[in-house]
Amino acid sequence: MPYDPNTNPLNSQEWIFPVLEVIHISFFSASIGLASVVNLRLWGAVFDRVPAIDLNRKLFLWTLAGLTVVLVSGMMLFTMDPYRYFYNSAFRFKMIALLVAIIYHYAVHSIFISRSREGSAIARLSAIVETALWVSVAFGGIFFAFE
Repeated sequence: MPYDPNTNPLNSQEWIFPVLEVIHISFFSASIGLASVVNLRLWGAVFDRVPAIDLNRKLFLWTLAGLTVVLVSGMMLFTMDPYRYFYNSAFRFKMIALLVAIIYHYAVHSIFISRSREGSAIARLSAIVETALWVSVAFGGIFFAFE
């Protein structure tokens, strides 16, 4: 049986999609902004007196909360037209980049934060890799509209 978008209650009002999109993008920006503060600390560019590991601990729950809202709102957006999303190569790229970015942020990057010295080559490289991953997720979302 083919998917009928009219059966999804999220498609019942025309204002739902733009509101979800604003929530999705706003919380993504907030989460990435908080992660970027830690990355800038690893570079030694901000908060000289606060160790990166302490900064990461203080921002962890805020970043996680923002990412949770992003994932929930993203799933809601996906259900509004799943075929359009699933068959879009930019969307698939975004999902792969998102998975890699989440794993990197909560596993690999956290290890580098706790074990490396701020400003060291490995800390800077870790910050660059994480930033590149999150930027890739954003570009996947932007290029979704052009395919």
